[in-house]
Amino acid sequence: MIEETLTVKATNGLVAFLLPEEKKACEGCNGKCGSQVFAKLFDTKKADFEYKFDVPLSVGQKVVLALDERHLVKTSLMIYLLPLLFAISSAIFAAEVMQWVEFYQILLAALGGFVGYLIAKSHLRSVKHHIEVVKIYPNSLPVTQIDGD
Repeated sequence: MIEETLTVKATNGLVAFLLPEEKKACEGCNGKCGSQVFAKLFDTKKADFEYKFDVPLSVGQKVVLALDERHLVKTSLMIYLLPLLFAISSAIFAAEVMQWVEFYQILLAALGGFVGYLIAKSHLRSVKHHIEVVKIYPNSLPVTQIDGD
């Protein structure tokens, strides 16, 4: 299971809009390696994640969610492998069966890759990942000092 700690950004009933915690590209090198430079250059806007809970949450509360990595591997294989297989099989079909010139082989390979992408995209819309709530942290109470303590 892949676990991630998220913070509740907003709520709407039992639906919470979650924001992942910010992680640095590399914790060990203090910014002297290339991965942190690229992370700063290509820093993107963080996306909200919407999830329906069984209990109401409040803004600022932390939640740990887990995702089964088997689904992630299957999804990755479908996204990358299906368009590639369609492109290669289309190119081989154009070259060996149809005996087309190279320009049309390239066009058919591109078309095959695009068709593979569309098939993978339509199939993945129906896939539901099993997300499990591991832990919901309680809101921390503010610490105040009372005179006389």
